[in-house]
Amino acid sequence: MRCLAVCQDELVIRMLDEILLPGFEVEFIVENRPLARRLHDAGVHVVAGDPRRTDTFLKADLGPSTCVIIEDNGRRSPKRVLEAVRDAGGTLTYVLGVGASATARRAEEFHAEFPDVAYLAMSELFGGPLLTEFSRSLTRARVQQYQRYFSDADRVLIMLHNDPDPDAMASGLALRNVLRRTKATAIIGAIHGITRPENLRMVNLLDIHVETITPDSLRDYDRIAMVDVQPHYFGGLIDRVDLVIDHHPEQPGYTAVFKDVRADYGSTSTILTEHLRAVDVNISERTATAMLYAIKSDTLFFNRQTNRVDIEAFSYLYPLADAALIRKMEGAEITLERLDYVIKAHQGGTLIDQVFCGFLGMTPREDFIPYVADFFLQVEDVKWTVVAGVVGDALVVSVRNLGYSKNAGEFARRFFADIGSAGGHRAMAKAVVPMRAFREKFNVMETDDIGRRLQELVGQFLHEPSAVEKKREPATVKT
Repeated sequence: MRCLAVCQDELVIRMLDEILLPGFEVEFIVENRPLARRLHDAGVHVVAGDPRRTDTFLKADLGPSTCVIIEDNGRRSPKRVLEAVRDAGGTLTYVLGVGASATARRAEEFHAEFPDVAYLAMSELFGGPLLTEFSRSLTRARVQQYQRYFSDADRVLIMLHNDPDPDAMASGLALRNVLRRTKATAIIGAIHGITRPENLRMVNLLDIHVETITPDSLRDYDRIAMVDVQPHYFGGLIDRVDLVIDHHPEQPGYTAVFKDVRADYGSTSTILTEHLRAVDVNISERTATAMLYAIKSDTLFFNRQTNRVDIEAFSYLYPLADAALIRKMEGAEITLERLDYVIKAHQGGTLIDQVFCGFLGMTPREDFIPYVADFFLQVEDVKWTVVAGVVGDALVVSVRNLGYSKNAGEFARRFFADIGSAGGHRAMAKAVVPMRAFREKFNVMETDDIGRRLQELVGQFLHEPSAVEKKREPATVKT
């Protein structure tokens, strides 16, 4: 298709020349003769002429099927150019708004006088794609940098958090692929192994090996990377790593040679999907299946902490993955043992003002606690769940909400960060604190009172004005 573009800005001309070719046979009409000569020498098809004259378009052989693009830079009205194009017989005409002048009001003005002319803002046409391309270029540069940094290491450790979940394990597999290493030269490891039934099933079905790591064995590796976790999680055991890739809120207190922390992403696997795509690494069916399952489980199938990029990553991975294997892994979610703890929480828990709080007592595995918290969030009229249990000598608290009220992570940090590990996102959070510290801070001596105290804390938190609401309050005038 033939296109005539009336432009006076060299950058716009060069951009359109790159974008429209080779799909269009494009020729530019430029008023400035030195600019026209310079563009011609650069290989751009250009004609010098006055675009406000009808004969300029007649000489350019404008026909009914010729597409005409007219630049509107706000410095001079293109109306006389539009009239010349119309008088020359042009029918496929577009005005391209450039800069601050490209507003909806200006588009309406043109449409009122020239109803057959379409007004397009360059920021709308190129903003999204340009930002996407810039983002991919930055990701590509970042990945290539850490690829080179890891390339001379004999043994690499990809460290996961304790009792790794699907997102951690899938991210470990993905990073191994990005680094183009094998399971012999890039070990996926964790200090405490896998216990949850669905995660064990994932390990068995996808043949994922997570090696047990001890503090002493950390010295055996030339490079250490962490995925889905940051060094603060390990309580001072590790204060320096070579690479951190995580979707949880960034934490202080450690150094990393390379870091990619995106707290607005729903899963770390989404970040790794972008890394793999940025450097054109082939994603195997096994890795794609693990990552797809991870995104699905970490976002509760896009029901919490979900970003547009999570959906894009899911769409990209879906045709590469084995959907039947994912269904098998999901089939391990409900077990009789887990239902026992659901019943225990129901019998001893309380539901007040759409907040369910439950204390499970001593629990052999930590995964029972978030499972129960997620379970009761699905109950009608429940908008928040706070479920706790004792694992070893620590109280583990899981917090869930529907995502549109106050921040669950802020609740956990407010009450527990000073006595243990606490944090999370708007819709989900976790705290792990020593039982002795919890009893001392909140004056809870009887175990049966833990659930009641948690109910009081979350009630206090939800009824306090938020930081935004406090800013809106009128200032007090002293007299």
